[in-house]
Amino acid sequence: MDKTIVDIKNLSGKVLLFGGVYSNLQALEALIAVAVSENIPPENCICTGDMVGYCAQPEETIQLFKHWNARSIVGNVEIQLRNNEDDCGCDFREGSRCDNFSQQWYPYAKSKLSMDSLSYLNTIPDHIKFQINNQKFTVVHGSYFNISEFIFKSTPWETKQPNFEATESDIIIAGHSGLPFQHKENNKLWVNPGVIGMPANDGQPNVWYAIIDSNTEPFSVNFRKLTYNHSLTKKLMLNGLLPESYAKTITSGIWDNMEILPEAERLLQGKALIL
Repeated sequence: MDKTIVDIKNLSGKVLLFGGVYSNLQALEALIAVAVSENIPPENCICTGDMVGYCAQPEETIQLFKHWNARSIVGNVEIQLRNNEDDCGCDFREGSRCDNFSQQWYPYAKSKLSMDSLSYLNTIPDHIKFQINNQKFTVVHGSYFNISEFIFKSTPWETKQPNFEATESDIIIAGHSGLPFQHKENNKLWVNPGVIGMPANDGQPNVWYAIIDSNTEPFSVNFRKLTYNHSLTKKLMLNGLLPESYAKTITSGIWDNMEILPEAERLLQGKALIL
């Protein structure tokens, strides 16, 4: 199937990067407040996909994102929803805890979305390209080749390298894995800014995003923690329809399980991230 790729050409000033809103309305509200305080216009705010997910307010989240007028690519969840599929397409192992939990949160999210929100999801591209100071960026969800591919810092560079070649990019901005990191080799840079809908398995309730600034030399990625009303998010998730384990993660900062994680990332559970 042909990909929809939007090239927004040159960006200047600050660019806010984030992913995985996961129906967490309170986190999105807090992030928008950051963008306003930093004078970052909506067109310079870019999401790596999966606006819908584990939390309790999928419809409100999409509507707020739509009216904010920021940019996003599709995640696997958006594709599944707009195609009226029966599962989230997350590539969880069948019968795993993540797979079983998805049979709770995905039907819940699907039942809450309006036709207007589903129509909006159909307007979101597969990838976004842009340039900052002659550096070429491409935004992907999992990878350019597989929207549901889990790529982490410990993932071998040989797996990442073909993405740069296929997109003719210097920098890949990616999502899906839920953990923020950057990995540089061969003058190429892979950046995952993190997700704002769930903590990063580091034992803290805050979530992660990143800002890059075209006016800063040399180029650098500024990873930041986002504090938001996580207590309200947890309370709303304890509605008897969503996994209680995910509600606990919102405040504990510890994932229910580490089924998708390589060994290197498993060893970091509960430890402060150094980015």
